[in-house]
Amino acid sequence: MNFINGDFVATGNWFENRTPTSNMVIGQVAEAGKAEVDAAVAAARAALKGPWGSMPLARRIELLEALVAEINNRFDEFLEAECADTGKPKSLASHIDIPRGAVNFKVFADIVKNVPTEFFEMATPDGMFCINYGYRTPVGVVGVICPWNLPFLLMTWKVGPALACGNAVVVKPSEETPRTATLLGEVMNKVGIPKGVYNVVHGFGPNSAGEFLTSHPGVDALTFTGETRTGEIIMKAAANGSRPVSLEMGGKNAAIVFADCDFDAAIEGTLRSAFANCGQVCLGTERVYVERQIFDKFVAAMKVGAENLKLGAPDDPATNMGPLISKEHQNKVLSYCKLAIEEGATVVTGGCVPDMPGELKDGCWVQPTIWTGLPETARVIKEEIFGPCCHIAPFDTEEEVLEKANDNKYGLATAIWTNNVSRAHRVAQKMEVGIAWVNSWFLRDLRTPFGGAKQSGIGREGGVHSLEFYTELKNVCIKLQA
Repeated sequence: MNFINGDFVATGNWFENRTPTSNMVIGQVAEAGKAEVDAAVAAARAALKGPWGSMPLARRIELLEALVAEINNRFDEFLEAECADTGKPKSLASHIDIPRGAVNFKVFADIVKNVPTEFFEMATPDGMFCINYGYRTPVGVVGVICPWNLPFLLMTWKVGPALACGNAVVVKPSEETPRTATLLGEVMNKVGIPKGVYNVVHGFGPNSAGEFLTSHPGVDALTFTGETRTGEIIMKAAANGSRPVSLEMGGKNAAIVFADCDFDAAIEGTLRSAFANCGQVCLGTERVYVERQIFDKFVAAMKVGAENLKLGAPDDPATNMGPLISKEHQNKVLSYCKLAIEEGATVVTGGCVPDMPGELKDGCWVQPTIWTGLPETARVIKEEIFGPCCHIAPFDTEEEVLEKANDNKYGLATAIWTNNVSRAHRVAQKMEVGIAWVNSWFLRDLRTPFGGAKQSGIGREGGVHSLEFYTELKNVCIKLQA
């Protein structure tokens, strides 16, 4: 159900919640209409005028730390909810999704305690002087639109700094993954977060909760993670009222593997970046460029690694790859597998639906897939697939690979594999992306800026950069008397 002003709210419209492991219905979700979104925004605005808005920083931090403790106390419940919605292996969600989701509150609670603002002294024309200092205030009611691939982690990545800065939020989770956002409402009540600070509305995009939230005049800022097309729609909606947006959108990320790399580390890292979470990671790798002298060896090792991945149920300890999120998304990814062959790809491995046992047979499965042989103009090279698929191509020079890697409308992330330190710095700085990893992938220091270049996003979050979005920085100028 929806969570509005501290209460769980049903509606007259319900939609199915299916688990992608078997495509079976595991629940019904109450769809929020305009009335529910209006109520959620009103509750958030009231919270800002009430105890939350006047709460001392020390008390707000105390509540957020209690929130972290209670999430960890109910770790297994969050884990079950996340795996039911996404189908991802528990070994993955218990290591990344839930613990990192909880720590988002802790990190930003610590940041707001320790970030200074500006202070300047200035002489005045009358021979006296004044002082100026910066003062941060919450931006207000923040609309949070979350994706389905890392539902809890990416939701708290936004809710954590928003609440730490004193805002109230209205969260619209993906219709595919509603459970952990709703469960967090129970935890908010348990630890004493005031009513209206955290609200959840369920539904879809057009003519549903998504549209009603993003177009609502009572929402002061919008933050979104998801595909570029949806981000563009949200940006247009935010133009009414000149409201700020933070958009983390699509990616067609490239890995660059030089011959002097640590070969085993590059294989391990590229396998993870291509196939972790069934390829449903915005930072994942779909294009791999390998220096020619190790190309054949690299492709052979990737084939072995991909074919050793174990697809299965979340509860199976041997499982290290789950299904795609839905039948709709499965069909999209399979259409790219078909397109790759039509465009002339060599299928190194995969490209089909695996034969799964028992109730898993009707799940949303796709084999880990590797292609070679496509030209850079191929749609499979240019368009985001967001599935367990990558193309591997050879290159001969640094200049050549930079040209190819940057020749894309997206610019989210890259992974560079080399033991040449000068080359690492040089290539990382020339990549048109928001984050460049060297000899690693998915290492995240939450104090650093995160976001995309080109059509991969607008704005940066993380550390003090989140404060730039979730607060208004005002200047206070005081003329001092003699």
